[in-house]
Amino acid sequence: MSDLLAATADLVAIDSVSRREGPLADRVEAALQACPWLAVDRVGDNVVARTMLGRAHRVAVAGHLDTVPPAPGVALRLEGDTLWGVGAADMKGGLAVMLDLAGQLADPAVDITWCFYAREEIARAESGLEELWAASPELLAADVAILGEPTGGLVEAGCQGTMRVVAHLAGRRAHTARPFAGRNAIHRLGPVLDRVAGWPGRRVVLDGCEYAEQLQAVAVEGGVAGNVVPDHVAVTLNYRYAPDRDGTAARLFLAELLDDLLEPDLGDRWDVVDEADGAPPALDHPLLAALVARSGAAPKAKVGWTDVASFWAHGVPAANFGPGDPLLAHHPDERIERRSLERVHQVLAALLTSSAAA
Repeated sequence: MSDLLAATADLVAIDSVSRREGPLADRVEAALQACPWLAVDRVGDNVVARTMLGRAHRVAVAGHLDTVPPAPGVALRLEGDTLWGVGAADMKGGLAVMLDLAGQLADPAVDITWCFYAREEIARAESGLEELWAASPELLAADVAILGEPTGGLVEAGCQGTMRVVAHLAGRRAHTARPFAGRNAIHRLGPVLDRVAGWPGRRVVLDGCEYAEQLQAVAVEGGVAGNVVPDHVAVTLNYRYAPDRDGTAARLFLAELLDDLLEPDLGDRWDVVDEADGAPPALDHPLLAALVARSGAAPKAKVGWTDVASFWAHGVPAANFGPGDPLLAHHPDERIERRSLERVHQVLAALLTSSAAA
């Protein structure tokens, strides 16, 4: 095992904000090309390397190259066994583990696909993983997949679905000195926000993992001028739904929650602007069950959305397992510790070289 914290620092030092992954993809590709036991393919800024040993099973280990934009004043800093910097936890620590293992495991017990992909942190329509599924799905064929998202070295099973909707409420313009001549669309928003804020939530347990659904108002847009009663307001809602629901069920829930507050005759409506279904835990697959066992801890539900869902949609059971605290992802104090990197490295190495996995 190399110095994983130093390797992570080297990757953090390479800017790879979404759509700027090219230099990091070059670095990854060069490292993988140096391994004669790997067949390396590049599609855009996505890099895939595969062993071709004819093993009975294939495991895909995947991670995204991009980061969110850094918060003001955030800089790379290494102190003792802790590294700070944008992407340290989400998920350049996981990439460092993947690269180190790819460079060591020339004769694993299973065939391995190492997948480094672009544009995970932005709209799914731009996803590098979806680009791979569309252009070269054979590169991603596997029995199971492990996503190196930060999980603190615990298996986070499946993932929740996500839906973003925009509710539009109408009004009628008037002078603010004579508001009785109009109808204030922004004032009409109050009951909608009360309904959303007062929703008690929903909890679902699947395979022993509890998924806690969330509904949040994330943006409001409205207003005409400082002396005009507004005739329109739009509120954006984000709904994170458990993997026992799909997009159709999510729509039905939102309709039951909101429709009695809207007046279609005025032009009120709500539109789905983005959605992605989740994935069930799938921990009954022997390879994922072995991952849980080697992690030494009970699995947890992944309460956000990850590309576990993308693999599941293509028939590949998957789970999240990587170094770093998930609560520090996108955080101005984002950081990762050496012990987390080394622990995940040890678990994955043991899984991928175990005769039991074969």
